[in-house]
Amino acid sequence: MKNEMKLTVPSISANESFVRVAVAAFAARLDPTIEEINDIKTAVSEAVTNAIVHAYKNEVGKIYITVTADEDKLKISVRDRGCGIENVKKAMEPLYTTGGEERAGLGFAVMESFTDRLTVTSKKDKGTTVVMIKKIRSKYGCK
Repeated sequence: MKNEMKLTVPSISANESFVRVAVAAFAARLDPTIEEINDIKTAVSEAVTNAIVHAYKNEVGKIYITVTADEDKLKISVRDRGCGIENVKKAMEPLYTTGGEERAGLGFAVMESFTDRLTVTSKKDKGTTVVMIKKIRSKYGCK
């Protein structure tokens, strides 16, 4: 049976840790390993941080998080209604950033490495949606 959680938070840095913990707590129903929980937290942190830093450019907007838990996987969607990404393919290249010298340009690479599937869709001036799928392998050896 599917279970779903929805959150809407302002795009302020204090909410990154809140969303990370909320998603991890929701994921706990699937009985993930500690490594899987850490992967989920890291990927969610990157997605929410991207929305905070890049989506609204010096203003506060809303970030919409939807998490669906199925029998063995978690689907996490992080969406904003900000400025959008002009070239998603380019933005997903490691080390590419529009955030200045203080940004490493590794957000999407990190999300991709800690999840089983990453999809990014964006429209200029309409916003961006990041969807991450994380399969939860049972501690008891089942896949």
